[in-house]
Amino acid sequence: MSAVLLIIAAIFLYMQHPKFGKAPSKNHLEVLEKSPNFKEGTFQNIHSTPYITEGYSMIKIAYDFIFTQFPRTVPLDTIPSIKTDLKNLPVNEDVLVWFGHSSYFIQLNGIRFLIDPVFSGNASPIPRSNKSFTGTDIYTVDDMPTIDYLLISHDHYDHLDYETILKLKPKINRVVCGLGVGSHFEHWKFDSSKIIEKDWNEKVVIDNNITLHTATARHFSGRGFTRSNTLWLSFILQTPTFKMYLGGDSGYDTHFAELGKKFDGFDFAILENGQYNKAWQELHMLPEEVLKATLDLKAARLFPVHSSKFKLAFHPWDEPLELLSKHNKNKYHLPLVTPIIGEIIYLNNSKQIFTPWWKELN
Repeated sequence: MSAVLLIIAAIFLYMQHPKFGKAPSKNHLEVLEKSPNFKEGTFQNIHSTPYITEGYSMIKIAYDFIFTQFPRTVPLDTIPSIKTDLKNLPVNEDVLVWFGHSSYFIQLNGIRFLIDPVFSGNASPIPRSNKSFTGTDIYTVDDMPTIDYLLISHDHYDHLDYETILKLKPKINRVVCGLGVGSHFEHWKFDSSKIIEKDWNEKVVIDNNITLHTATARHFSGRGFTRSNTLWLSFILQTPTFKMYLGGDSGYDTHFAELGKKFDGFDFAILENGQYNKAWQELHMLPEEVLKATLDLKAARLFPVHSSKFKLAFHPWDEPLELLSKHNKNKYHLPLVTPIIGEIIYLNNSKQIFTPWWKELN
């Protein structure tokens, strides 16, 4: 009994570390409760979304995470990458640079965006417990230019990284995040005037030529033992000539078709493709569902992310890209954007060619 109490006390003390963030305060909670998406004390998805698919058990999933050895979940080879000088990119170029997983930099109409950056080499609050794959950490905070808008899709550790955010603080002009996520930033001593919290279906007019829209996703949130006390988002960047969907984490649902209809299609879609399992299929799409979502969005090009940096599921590390490419070749025939880490994606060049870089690696 004494040993159990000591373990509980140690966990409690460790979770007081600022990396765990801070739940919305009572005053903040009063604002969240006004959202139509906040019900019975938590944020809710549009449709019922179980954490575990019917027929699967949390006990079995936990056992597999701890004890079962699945093949090839971590690459033996070094993941290839290119070091692009982000600070000296011509301001008139509309480009995207991916850092692995769901972290990427966008320059659009002269505005610089950074999405879900994780540069600490770890996707967990426990040091060295979920290390990034070899070769995926060539970028650091020092490589980032001044960021006009930091976009955070939700507050899971593989998208909102305390160590990275703290180092980035002097470079960030504005933060856009879901309702409640601003509590973490305030806890980390960010100027509250720089934090823009949004519900689904809202917008931030950046200037006359670019608008940032917030939209739904099918997922959940939480950094401690409490789930869904903050809101998860997807984003749309819209200019007079270009529309771009930034999906965040999401299971497949009707919102993709609804957004495709609302925005009359997209020139470019970024969708998560990785860290999936049928046991949690409502929260993360399987590869073929990613392609279906792209069709629903009426997107001209697909950039699949959420892979190739961290092991968060049981599938082989290269399976997300391999299966998606296979399904696409056999049935969907969509233009795929599959850069290596650091490679420049030219957003206005629909003919840009990318290689299946993962096929040469073990």
